[in-house]
Amino acid sequence: MQEEKRQTVLIVEDDWELADGIAWMLEKEGFMPLAAHSVREAEERYQEKGADLVLLDMNLPDGEGFDFCQYLREKEPELGKVPVLFLTARDLEEDALKGYELGAQDYVTKPFSMKILLKKIGVILKREQEESGQIYDDGFLYIDFLRARTTVKGQPCQVTPTEFRLLREFVSHRGQLLTYDVLLDCLWEGGSQLMDRHALTVNVGRLRGKIEDAEHKYISNVYGMGYQWIG
Repeated sequence: MQEEKRQTVLIVEDDWELADGIAWMLEKEGFMPLAAHSVREAEERYQEKGADLVLLDMNLPDGEGFDFCQYLREKEPELGKVPVLFLTARDLEEDALKGYELGAQDYVTKPFSMKILLKKIGVILKREQEESGQIYDDGFLYIDFLRARTTVKGQPCQVTPTEFRLLREFVSHRGQLLTYDVLLDCLWEGGSQLMDRHALTVNVGRLRGKIEDAEHKYISNVYGMGYQWIG
């Protein structure tokens, strides 16, 4: 079984004890924490490993968190901006406004609850994944395309690789008619070399049986043409 990729959180905080505490909590929750204690060290860590999210202290020994935030925006403009959550001991409106101007998603004021911090991290990362198309979640059906995980009503739903490729194709083209030939080409490219229209129909039927119920319908059969995602 392939090991699940952990999301990396870069902690930029000059209080070593606080940084260690946050790292311990993140490790426990399944994240990959990286710690840095200055602007320069943060730049080095980011160049080495990158990050899915940055926890950024406002005051650092060799500058301000704003400096590193600006570095990220200049270095990675094409990435849609790595999400940043500021950690600050100063509950000042101008600090918050400047952080938001630089693209920060949120901030917390010290001292803060670790549970609240973890909740904010989860909300930000979930929103980033949804906006990037890596998550589908309507409250009934949940699909994490990054981790190949599917749940229905909060319970794990075991789908085959072929069914998961179908899910990705349907969700990526929601509302569009996907002809039989388009879907067969997609599955052939995914390695399903024995797939024909009958096998496609069988796989779609099995998938519908796993993700649909009387009140939740996702895949519509357009007779003689193909299928359409209507969820």
